[in-house]
Amino acid sequence: MGIQQFRLPDVGEGLVEAEIVSWKVKPGDTVKLNDTVVEIETAKSLVELPVPFAGVITELLVPEGETVPVGTPIISVQTESAGEEPLADDMVPTIPEPAETGGRTAVLVGYGPKTTEAKRRARKPSGPAPVAVVAAPVAAPAPEPVVAKSNDSVGSVHVLAKPPVRKLAKDLGIDLGAVTASGPGGVITRADVEGHVAAPAAVEYEPAPVVSAQGDTRVPVKGVQKVMAQAMVASAFTAPHVTEWITVDVSATMELVERLKGDKAFRDLRVSPLLIVAKAVTLAARRTPIINAAWDERAQEIVYKGAVNLGIAAATPRGLIVPNIKGAESLTLPDLCKALNDLVAVAREGKTQPADQAGGSFTITNVGVFGVDAGTPIINPGEAAILAFGAVRKQPWVVDDDIVPRWITTLALSFDHRLIDGEKGSIFLSDVASILEDPARALMF
Repeated sequence: MGIQQFRLPDVGEGLVEAEIVSWKVKPGDTVKLNDTVVEIETAKSLVELPVPFAGVITELLVPEGETVPVGTPIISVQTESAGEEPLADDMVPTIPEPAETGGRTAVLVGYGPKTTEAKRRARKPSGPAPVAVVAAPVAAPAPEPVVAKSNDSVGSVHVLAKPPVRKLAKDLGIDLGAVTASGPGGVITRADVEGHVAAPAAVEYEPAPVVSAQGDTRVPVKGVQKVMAQAMVASAFTAPHVTEWITVDVSATMELVERLKGDKAFRDLRVSPLLIVAKAVTLAARRTPIINAAWDERAQEIVYKGAVNLGIAAATPRGLIVPNIKGAESLTLPDLCKALNDLVAVAREGKTQPADQAGGSFTITNVGVFGVDAGTPIINPGEAAILAFGAVRKQPWVVDDDIVPRWITTLALSFDHRLIDGEKGSIFLSDVASILEDPARALMF
């Protein structure tokens, strides 16, 4: 018999850390191979982890509510296998760094990443460190430049400069490590130092600290909310957003929804105006495929997606997530309705899996369910556009010079102006509005 420690694994989404939400077992319980033992919250969703061996639980090593990095032992199990010894603390597996190509080692749920082989650290040379050596023979240094000592650098970064330039920098009180070099081989010149003095000092913005007062409550930002905040900031300051609005008479759509509710093909399904909006988006994307594309900054290419993986922004108790319906354009209306129902139900339970949130190509955010008429949505990272669907209200509307009550809503389309110009964005938004105004128009797409 021996003690095995189960370490927090990478569940296949590049996990770095996770919060222990709830234990499904306690010390003394007997578990079988792949029994669920714990529920964790990753950066995207709740995930249940199975144990990779059978035996008796001896200890829960991490309390509920604590966030730990991948590779941390979280539970101990006494197994029946002979000859097994408890794992030493220094045997905790390390997570290999991803290659420059962006690849990583795929890991199954319940099994930690393979322990990497330890390598002896290279011994530091006694003399000055070589400069700019990247898998190439070290060239002989030029005679004039001199490697700066530690007092001429920032941290451990070495700089090159001639003695007269060093004296100038010293006289001016300039740290050579902060000067951008323009000379051959990375040498700092007199002009570089003088230009550094002339340049206005960069002002670093540091938000004022939030002072706590009596009655204030602080809640750590983590999990889904933390990732959502990071993604929204990255999107807002990377993709130039443009937003257009259109107000639509959707009375015909509301009539269609009522008819579908009584159709046997939609029995046991919840039919809502969102279903017609989703279908309209997939149809309009045929005419304007750039809406379903993405900007690849690294390759400097526009990627036209082969399928409309339709994301639906869902507000859950743990934060905003955007699961998507794969290949939504190929689904019949009843199948699309069922997919929407399932997506919402799973999201509300907090059980949406990472795979269901990956690979989205276009997103709809239904702000109307909160009674909101419109907004300027932020594009989901990796996509080119997002549509906000506002509240549907009965309002006075002009029809054939008469003012009559009609069902009215507002659509707001935000798009990435790097690849979608105003014409393309307007055509797509107009097409969606036309289908909602007259659903029979969908036959033309």
